[in-house]
Amino acid sequence: MKAHLRYYVKNNLHGRYIVELSIYEVGKSVKYPDGIKYGLICKDLKTGHFILMDNHHPKGPHIHINERELSYDYQNDEKLIGDFQNWVLKELGVKL
Repeated sequence: MKAHLRYYVKNNLHGRYIVELSIYEVGKSVKYPDGIKYGLICKDLKTGHFILMDNHHPKGPHIHINERELSYDYQNDEKLIGDFQNWVLKELGVKL
């Protein structure tokens, strides 16, 4: 199955933060058992700190908070985006 873009947004906030969210429907497979491929990032251009949520193979769903890495339980797009917004607020102090 060809990837189908479900959601995409890219913004520059306050001239300091780059935010890019992309969610694709890719069809269920061993690499993507939910049939979804995503990458959500917010990077502080001043400090270099960032939050990244993605689900590439072979790691599956996980979160990068600078050098830390945590597993993540993907449930649906809405929860993914909400969780991302919460992590960005908690770790970077930015409300999206």
